[in-house]
Amino acid sequence: MDFNMKKLASDAGIFFTRAVQFTEEKFGQAEKTELDANFENLLARADSTKNWTEKILRQTEVLLQPNPRKTLVKVAEAEKRLGAAERDFIHTASINFLTPLRNFLEGDWKTISKERRLLQNRRLDLDACKARLKKAKAAEAKATLWNDEVDKAEQELRVAQTEFDRQAEVTRLLLEGISSTHVNHLRCLHEFVESQTTYYAQCYRHMLDLQKQLGRFPGTFVGTTEPASPPLSSTSPTTTAATMPVGPSVAGLGPPGEAALCLEEVAPPASGTRKARVLYDYEAADSSELALLADELITVYSLPGMDPDWLIGERGNKKGKVPVTYLELLS
Repeated sequence: MDFNMKKLASDAGIFFTRAVQFTEEKFGQAEKTELDANFENLLARADSTKNWTEKILRQTEVLLQPNPRKTLVKVAEAEKRLGAAERDFIHTASINFLTPLRNFLEGDWKTISKERRLLQNRRLDLDACKARLKKAKAAEAKATLWNDEVDKAEQELRVAQTEFDRQAEVTRLLLEGISSTHVNHLRCLHEFVESQTTYYAQCYRHMLDLQKQLGRFPGTFVGTTEPASPPLSSTSPTTTAATMPVGPSVAGLGPPGEAALCLEEVAPPASGTRKARVLYDYEAADSSELALLADELITVYSLPGMDPDWLIGERGNKKGKVPVTYLELLS
């Protein structure tokens, strides 16, 4: 019982010391060991990965919710087939897309968060030891402490430094593993798109069959009983998607404000430009985009009607669209 009480008291003392160190750092009253720029970049990259994984997960779950307004009472059999295709799509998307994202958040990210908290505690302990050693040396200079007090403070500092360095290396390795998470997310996204392609192809085929069936009834008005494109292949979802008809109102519609965007004529607004630091390398997909290099600084601004996920970026005499997710906007 006494041992447990002492341990609780010790843990409370350590927690209080860390809290004091953290508070003093926030108010600029204590020294803080700064992590190197590459480590800070890894932390920011890990946070960005976690935030975007949560966002993708939430929005995809909303997308996959069944919509009761799609129910067509008069075409119950066709709707039944559509429902079966939708169930297959949701099941496939859940296994190949949502589950891996959820596993990352509930597995790898929890481990990373735990190690980051340990690193924070080790850093606070290290900085507290530095402060104690500094005070001990100052007191020694005034001959108010024995030399063994300074030796004890130096020993505690060495131990704290060793534990901090070990924890920093563990955390660094976990953060560097985020790259494999990105690759896995892209693979999951590819499989999700493939399942969407299959789903839409099946829906098109079912509705085409329904159109033909309705055209056999006398007096039933059906606009066109023949497909507007070559018949669908039941064995190649990718080919199917490529042959699906697209109405002119969809085919000719681009993002608002960007379809007629001429970069040579774009001028930055009088106010609203900001500096941004590039987080990762980015290769431009076409001449309207600006290639980026990690850690460089560029000027960015938005134009009316632009996709909120993009900005106009300028570097020297070059300009083009840049993705917001690759930037850290500076105040």
